[in-house]
Amino acid sequence: MRTMAEVQAMGSPDNGAPKGMKKGLTSYGDAEFSLFLRKAFIKGLGYTDDALDRPIIGIADTFSAYNACHATVPDLVEAVKRGVMLAGGLPVPFPTVSIHESFAHPTSMYLRNLMAMDTEEMVRAQPMDAVVLIGGCDKTVPAQLMGAASAGVPAIQLVTGPMLTGSHRGERVGACTDCRRFWARFRAGEIDADEIAGVNGQLVPTAGTCGVMGTASTVACVVEALGMMLPGGAAAPAVSSSRRRIAEMTGTQAVRLAGRGLTPDRIMTAEAFENALRVLLAIGGSTNGIVHLTAMAGRLGIAVDLDAFDRIGRETPVLVDLKPSGTHYMEDLERAGGLVAVLREIRHLLHLDCLTVTGRTLGEEIDAAPAPWPQSVVRPFSDPVYREGGMAVLRGSLAPGGAVIKQSAADAGLLSHTGRAVVFTSIEDMARRVDDENLDVTPDDILVLQSAGPKGAPGMPEAGYMPIPRKLARQGVTDMVRISDARMSGTASGTIVLHVTPESAEGGPLGLVRDGDTIRLDVPGRTLDLMVSDEELAARRAAAGAGASASRPAPERGYARLFSDTVLQADRGCDFSFLVPERTEVTPRG
Repeated sequence: MRTMAEVQAMGSPDNGAPKGMKKGLTSYGDAEFSLFLRKAFIKGLGYTDDALDRPIIGIADTFSAYNACHATVPDLVEAVKRGVMLAGGLPVPFPTVSIHESFAHPTSMYLRNLMAMDTEEMVRAQPMDAVVLIGGCDKTVPAQLMGAASAGVPAIQLVTGPMLTGSHRGERVGACTDCRRFWARFRAGEIDADEIAGVNGQLVPTAGTCGVMGTASTVACVVEALGMMLPGGAAAPAVSSSRRRIAEMTGTQAVRLAGRGLTPDRIMTAEAFENALRVLLAIGGSTNGIVHLTAMAGRLGIAVDLDAFDRIGRETPVLVDLKPSGTHYMEDLERAGGLVAVLREIRHLLHLDCLTVTGRTLGEEIDAAPAPWPQSVVRPFSDPVYREGGMAVLRGSLAPGGAVIKQSAADAGLLSHTGRAVVFTSIEDMARRVDDENLDVTPDDILVLQSAGPKGAPGMPEAGYMPIPRKLARQGVTDMVRISDARMSGTASGTIVLHVTPESAEGGPLGLVRDGDTIRLDVPGRTLDLMVSDEELAARRAAAGAGASASRPAPERGYARLFSDTVLQADRGCDFSFLVPERTEVTPRG
């Protein structure tokens, strides 16, 4: 174990700011009494003065019996505590909000900002010299880093890690791309109730996050690229011994961060976010990734330029052969060497001098990684899975503020398509009518979902993955162009346009689409247009009043009211307006 002198010597010179138990004292009008009282109560937990004089490392404990992605958090907390104590610090776990995608109503995205506020305030309110953030399921990691960016305390991210795959009748399966694939087959009548029940028991065979390149895995990878996680921390399976070793090393590194006073703003720079955006494109990551990175950057006064993001996508191919854009799973990426195998291939596109939580630069970490070995999961830059980045940004009369499509997981034959709109005015309307045998719909039509954005739903749920109408599914139709102001799971695939901005509930053109309108999608040309005259749209807008086809009354109270009054649009990361400072930088610049 390091001595206290060694721990202190690892950092920059002491700036005189309060540390440890003296930090952020409760206000009683007498600082010495405040410290006296604080130490009296914490000694009730059995701490000695020697323990209380050490660097204090908070550990955000997000365990919840509702959250299978976080089932291993208690084990990770113990491993982090071990690492902290080995480095001479005092670990202090504390609870925060925990969110699981499948257990959050109306959607986990609705609660992301609440978790971010909880994390920020608990980190700021309680005495800690650094904090370890343990998260996993989709929105939890972005929420934690949004909070940490605003709190300004040295922080390091630890993810719970992906689950292992299961097996159904000899076929390898895992959540949640295979969830959607088998459910589509069940809806089409290809498999029966007994088989879908059997699949259900194999899709999540272990604890951990989805084992494909869904949102959780995407965020883990981009956070490692951002520099806020230990190298190699993104892909190790949740139930592996490697994950626990990473947790221990994370605890040790947190003590070093405390000594150096290395705060998130020094790591999460505009250049670091550009690196993360490059990785998002190269891994064929979830469309949710762009929303979350925008929100994290926004907390530090950094604006994400969607058009520049699209331009760098033209030169950053998809290299990772993982579902839903490819065939493999996250455990295969770990066996292929983890994220560093991707970083090596796009090294020439990265800002290598960006600082990481280790105190070394991204370039130095790539150089320090184990030598590569033959593998087929991460393709060479010269032989990509998809020649452009996984996402494209669209603009046009239907999406003046932008929209995104995961082109690497779309049907190539539908990327340039003109069709007739079949409109659902809300998620409830879609659920009620999509399987109606009398629905006027053909495979060449374009399904449009309105009022499913940040305010309209509320919470911008993952409803953008609209089901293929059952009568078409039975005919063998597996994909159609689908357009909405909603999100979709990173585990989903299809020709699906998302995040249409402004949303319907904000008076966006999407809310003015009517059955039978012609819509033109041109992904190569990056356009999305509603082929209706300006005069007709003006008349519709006047007739609709507020412009939303299915507006909801404003909530009267509580978090719902706060959300409705202050949530920003998708191009601003769906954060709350009062949590975002004035922007000072723009990224990417390409």
